[in-house]
This record gives sequence, structure tokens and C-alpha cells, in this order.
Amino acid sequence: MLLETALMCMATNIYHEAKHEPLVGRIAVAQVVMNRVEDKRYPNTVCEVVKQGLTYKNGKVVIGRCMFSWYCDGRSDDINRTDPKWRDSLRIASMVITDKITLDVTEGSTHYHATYVRPAWAKTKTKIVRINKHIFYRWEK
Repeated sequence: MLLETALMCMATNIYHEAKHEPLVGRIAVAQVVMNRVEDKRYPNTVCEVVKQGLTYKNGKVVIGRCMFSWYCDGRSDDINRTDPKWRDSLRIASMVITDKITLDVTEGSTHYHATYVRPAWAKTKTKIVRINKHIFYRWEK
């Protein structure tokens, strides 16, 4: 049950964050989630990492204050489950979670952003790689 829950959280994140990216970009987004799970500065489950963000006392997320923008942008998070990109997201999530993909194309990145934004935090991290429309970063070791 835990694996199935993690798989759904990961696939949903891949779908919303990177469904229009090439395969390597979708894998990279998944690897950032796993890198955060392994990093003591972040929650230690896939779903907690994906859903991390500021919340009000009533538990609702604060719009625009989440680690992954789709989760708290105020728009629908519905998924077209017949979309081939959803099926691809499920396959990628499964491969990354079960360590079938062992090469981390992000080299340990815990952050990324789209090329059209300039987050303040980017100055405090080490830029690792650009993959299509995402730029990946990691903490200095």
C-alpha cells in the first residue's frame, strides 16, 4: 500500500510538473523528489515531499507557497487517466521509486525551476544542469 501511494504521488507530480518535457526531464523531476526524500532537510516520504508547503491552521495549502507549484496554484489537479502522458508518468515513477534507473541525471539536485522564472533561492544553490525548460540545482555539500 505504501508503494502504491508513493507511486501515485510521484506520478502526479511528474505529470503536472513535466508532462511536456522529454523523457530525461521527467526522470529528472522524479529524481529531485527522491533526492529530497533522502535529504534530512526535507520530509522522508514521497507524498510528504510532493505536498510540502505552507498551510493555514485549517490544513488548506497557501496558494503559491508549495515546493511544487501545481500543488498549490489554485487550479484543478484533475488528470486525464487516458492520456498517454499519464501512463508514462506512472512508468517513470515506478522505475525511479524502485531504483530501476540508477543514474541520477540531476547529480543530487534538490531544486529546479522553469527557465522563465528567477527564484531568489537560486542564488544560494549550485546550478547543475539545464534539461529542456527546467534548471536543476543542489545544496553545496
